[in-house]
Amino acid sequence: MSKRVWITALAKDEAKIAGLMGSLKKYGLATDGHFWVDDIKNMAWQAAAEELLKADTALWIIAGDNEDLKKTSLAYGLSLLAMKVYASKGESFPVIFAPAADLPAGFEMPTLLKGAEIIPSSSASLGVKAVSLANTPLKKIEKEYRLNVHGLPGIGLWLEAGPSSVEWQGAMFGVHGAEIDFHGVGPSNGVPERAVLEYAQKGLKIQLGEDEFTAWAIQNKLEPGMSYYVRVQGMPDRLLFGPYAQTEEAEVHVVRLC
Repeated sequence: MSKRVWITALAKDEAKIAGLMGSLKKYGLATDGHFWVDDIKNMAWQAAAEELLKADTALWIIAGDNEDLKKTSLAYGLSLLAMKVYASKGESFPVIFAPAADLPAGFEMPTLLKGAEIIPSSSASLGVKAVSLANTPLKKIEKEYRLNVHGLPGIGLWLEAGPSSVEWQGAMFGVHGAEIDFHGVGPSNGVPERAVLEYAQKGLKIQLGEDEFTAWAIQNKLEPGMSYYVRVQGMPDRLLFGPYAQTEEAEVHVVRLC
């Protein structure tokens, strides 16, 4: 199977993207891509998901600038798309962020893009690195949890979390800068139509450092392959989730989206 690179262009600079595609083709890589549409309300971030999830897509290149990622809605949309891709292809799926120039010292990528290789689009090494990453077998990265997103037009944005190997005695999910308005439990990778929730809790306030998260929780036992789903209203900048715990010593995972 031939390897294909999918390019997400954050700015509509056709000449620049044509040049990038041409340079990659010299290394024998098939290329395709799209121009990013910054429209969170209509879930435009999902436009490229189907292409990125195809079996022959071996590398994702995000061509943009650090200034682009400073825009909250853009970073948020990219994070949701990355979440979708990693949930399907694994955390080791390769991503390159190709800015026009080197990023300033101390620049922090959103959590789900921290694993991206940073290679300026003008760098002579970009093509060589792209070939290497596209042809490197994916490694299985063990994590304690699974995290996924489901954008359902007309129904809403659902976030999914669950155990990867060890059963959870319940689950909780919190957001910062947004609200949860519905939740459910069911098999992974698909929002359940109905579910029986055990000891459901809503509107919990969880303090983590200086940040207060609003969380919902259930006490259903979650085996690997089962997930907790929450529907989110607004645009959360951070997520907090993990097994349910009644003490302040709860083990939680935090993901910064933007």
